[in-house]
Amino acid sequence: MSAISTVLPLASSILSFVFAAAVFKRYVNRSTRKQLLVWGIGLVFYGIGGACEAFTGAFGFDPIVLKIWYLFGAILVAAWLGQGTVFLLARDKWVRATTIILVAASVFATFAVISAGVDPNYAVGAELTGKAFTTTWVRTLTPFFNIYGTVTLTGGALYSAWLFWRKRVLPNRMIGNILIATGAMAPAFGGVLNRFGLPGLYIGEFIGVFLMYVGFLQTTVSVVQPAAAPAAE
Repeated sequence: MSAISTVLPLASSILSFVFAAAVFKRYVNRSTRKQLLVWGIGLVFYGIGGACEAFTGAFGFDPIVLKIWYLFGAILVAAWLGQGTVFLLARDKWVRATTIILVAASVFATFAVISAGVDPNYAVGAELTGKAFTTTWVRTLTPFFNIYGTVTLTGGALYSAWLFWRKRVLPNRMIGNILIATGAMAPAFGGVLNRFGLPGLYIGEFIGVFLMYVGFLQTTVSVVQPAAAPAAE
C-alpha cells in the first residue's frame, strides 16, 4: 500500500476528532444549541471513516473494517453533518420530522450493512470501495444520505453566508460559511478524481475537513461590532 493511502486518511481522521472535540466543547458551554451536538456526531463519523481508510492502507483489506467504513464514512457522515444545519436553520416541525426520518433510516442502514455479504477476495486496491459488497443493493442507500447531507450542509452554509453579506455584518462568519460550504463539496470532487485513477477521495476528504474546521474557527471567533451595526447570531 502506498503511503498516501495511509497518511492522508489518518490525518483526516485525527483532524476530524480534534474538530469534533472543539464542537462538543462548545456544545457543553451552549447546550441549548442542539446543532452543535449533531455536527459533533457527524464529525465523529468522519473520523471513523478516515481511521478505517488508514487501517486499510496500512494493513490491507478487512471485511469488518469495510463495513464500519461504509456505514459511517460513506453513508451516515454527510447526512448527520447536514442535519446539524437543519437544526440551526429550519423550523421546529421540520427539525423533528427530518430527525425522526434520519434516525430511522440510519438504523435501517446499520442493519443493512451489518447483514450485507462481502467478497473477502475482492481486489480493493489502495482505497476502500462499496464494490466489495456481494449484496449490491446496499450501495443504493448511499446517494440518498449523501445528497440530503450535501444539499443541507452546503446550502445552509451558503445561505448563512448570503445573510451576513446582505446585512454587511460579521464578515468573518460570511467567510467561514463559504469555507464550510467549499469543504462540504470537496469529498464529492475527490470522488470525481477517483474515476480517473487518482487518489482523489482521500485528498478530497482531507481538504474537506480542513476547510470546514477553518470555517468553523472563523465563524466562532469573537469580533467587536460597531455600535451602529445590528447584532447577528
